[in-house]
Amino acid sequence: MKIGVIGAMQMEVDTLRESMDNVRTEEYSGVTYVSGTIGGKDVVAAVCGIGKVFAAICAEAMILKFHVDCVVNIGVAGTLCKDLHVMDVAVADQVVQHDMNTSALGDPIGLLSGLNQVFLPADEKMRKLLCRCLQEKAIPYKVGTIATGDLFLHKETQKTLLHSRFGAIAGEMEGGSIGHVCFVNKVPFAILRSISDGEGGAMDYETFAEKAALQSILVVVDFINRADELEG
Repeated sequence: MKIGVIGAMQMEVDTLRESMDNVRTEEYSGVTYVSGTIGGKDVVAAVCGIGKVFAAICAEAMILKFHVDCVVNIGVAGTLCKDLHVMDVAVADQVVQHDMNTSALGDPIGLLSGLNQVFLPADEKMRKLLCRCLQEKAIPYKVGTIATGDLFLHKETQKTLLHSRFGAIAGEMEGGSIGHVCFVNKVPFAILRSISDGEGGAMDYETFAEKAALQSILVVVDFINRADELEG
């Protein structure tokens, strides 16, 4: 099994690289892909950059060039619910692109034209394994909808709207587009996001983003080492 890991920040992939053996790098479309092995598993990791387009470019190349069997997107997110606090973790059971809006044509907000779906499901086996890794590390987490859009969510009105409209528990800027690319390519995916900002928005993000990202890496390394459980 070959596992793809996509992060939005360099610190995520740099830390993951430290756990790899037989490291090599390649570049496609301006994205550097780091390949190696962790616990005998083939892994490809990349920093996609911030936003939906960069994330989609990275995911498509990872699937078509490196032929990964599954994709894990890690990083940070802002909470959209009262149950998730800074340094807690959101695990997606589905993703939605909250800024996809053709409602003027009579469509529901979030509908992905061509797919005729608002929500795209994350892989159940991958999600359950991530949750087991979190449980064993005693890291508080919640499973639910993760909302993606090209917008840093810092206003309470924005967060309230996304929670009420989609039932979303966390918001970020890459996961939904990675899920979109994986869905059309029939590649299983999972999204794990450590909460880096709560009611303080940008102020919390500056303080906690690095700690939250490193927490995500620790969980995903455990996930990779246990990936054989996905085949059971």
